[in-house]
Amino acid sequence: MSAHIIDGKQIAQQVRNQVKAGIATRIEQGKRPPCLAVVLIGQDPASHIYVKHKKQACKEVGIESAAHELPADISQQQLISLIDTLNQDTAVDGILVQLPLPAHLDTTAILERIRPDKDVDGFHAFNLGRLAQRIPALRPCTPKGIMTLLRSTGVDLYGQEAVIVGASNIVGRPMTLELLLAGCTTTTTHRFTRDLAAHVKRADILVVGVGKPGIVKGEWVKPGAIVIDVGINRLDDGSVVGDVEYTPAAERAAWITPVPGGVGPMTVASLMENTLEAAIQLSP
Repeated sequence: MSAHIIDGKQIAQQVRNQVKAGIATRIEQGKRPPCLAVVLIGQDPASHIYVKHKKQACKEVGIESAAHELPADISQQQLISLIDTLNQDTAVDGILVQLPLPAHLDTTAILERIRPDKDVDGFHAFNLGRLAQRIPALRPCTPKGIMTLLRSTGVDLYGQEAVIVGASNIVGRPMTLELLLAGCTTTTTHRFTRDLAAHVKRADILVVGVGKPGIVKGEWVKPGAIVIDVGINRLDDGSVVGDVEYTPAAERAAWITPVPGGVGPMTVASLMENTLEAAIQLSP
């Protein structure tokens, strides 16, 4: 068996095209384009690259982006004051605070300060709670993008055995909720899980997001499974790999995402979807 490749770049482009068309329709109706406020703190190189990609995507689909680049030593109260201002600004539809934050800032308090209806990252407890209760509002971007990738395969998700490797707040936990909502029987593994291989071997749908190259061995993958690799790791030789041993996994799986070019583009595309959705809710 040789797996079909789930082309995240192509599917993300389709999503961005849909968002662009939706924004064009709103403008034709005399409404303003959506506006995304991006808050970037400090000089972390990776964060600057991510924000650059988000700005480029905004420009492509017709979303206005307002950048707020702040020094690394900004105080908690100063950052909260900025978020309060953006919350009250009727011209701003979505607020994104680029993570990670400097260590002296309380990330949870900052994210909870964002108005839930402007929380386009989907990290607010209100939005996660809505997802848990099967009445989703704004959904976390990476899990939302993964659901788009899964739907692209045409595989019926009802009743499938889904295993998530990693229980982060950004990917693993909301991914569990998304797959439950889709009708899967889900297992979430984490650092205290005993016998990870045994769980992986029974997965019809496998989502791995840990940040450890090769933590899931290709030989563990169930024949015919769908493998979604969220991990992106740069090795000493400069190459980029995922959390799953790609070549042996691809020989066993029916569908697999590449790294790079799989999940990554979908996260940004889902952010564009969420920003449009927030604009529609705030200004129907």
